[in-house]
Amino acid sequence: MINYFLNLTPIWQALIAGCFTFLVTSLGAAVVFVFKSVNKNIMDSMLAISAGIMLSASFFSLLNPAVEIAEELNLKVWLVVFIGIIFGGILLYAGDKLLEFLSKNKDSGSLSLRRCAMLFTSITLHNIPEGLVVGVAFGAIAYGIDNATVFAAISLTIGIAIQNFPEGSAISLPLRREGLSRFKSFMFAMLSGIVEPIAAVIGALLVMKIQIILPFILSFAAGAMIFVISMELIPESQSNKKKDLMAFLTLLGFSIMMVLEIVLG
Repeated sequence: MINYFLNLTPIWQALIAGCFTFLVTSLGAAVVFVFKSVNKNIMDSMLAISAGIMLSASFFSLLNPAVEIAEELNLKVWLVVFIGIIFGGILLYAGDKLLEFLSKNKDSGSLSLRRCAMLFTSITLHNIPEGLVVGVAFGAIAYGIDNATVFAAISLTIGIAIQNFPEGSAISLPLRREGLSRFKSFMFAMLSGIVEPIAAVIGALLVMKIQIILPFILSFAAGAMIFVISMELIPESQSNKKKDLMAFLTLLGFSIMMVLEIVLG
């Protein structure tokens, strides 16, 4: 199975990886069929570890290759990386502002169609750049860059998938509490992740077809990921009473990913 995956083209690898992250989102959403709530310590621990993994992957799997490729293409490395990171953050910032705008218009009573759409749109906006990140990581493999390996792309995918599990349940459980049926709550949460495999394929196609934009796209993906980490994952995990433990788990996630990247990447 592993050999079969390794022999696939980056496009197919990106599609499978995107489907995997979508599946994990769906598994998280399916928690609504079993529990009324999920232990906060478990959820926060998953987010903390995921933050560390994704932060490490942002540097080793995205920014490192971006710098290397920009140098090979004789581009202004600092400018390309800076613009990419900032624009990646701007995309997520715009998504949050859209959410704020929609939330001002939500009904105060029972859950309305508008509020359902707000929750769905919010998570979907975050899942699009996550899917692009996966696709970019696999698409970069086609250029034979030292730091852009299948293992690095798989590790990145796993980091994103880990945080998708609590994300899926974070949608389905509140929707259930607001009065939606378990099935509808599950469907809303599950469909929020359907954009990830689509975005993954688009990301892979972009970097494979237009090499000169590769360092920018890699930096863009890193910026989007760092924004998600600093805006959502770390603050949410630090809302736990055991802040020091959550910080250590973030450090542990980063260290594990770093060691794997150095030893096996």
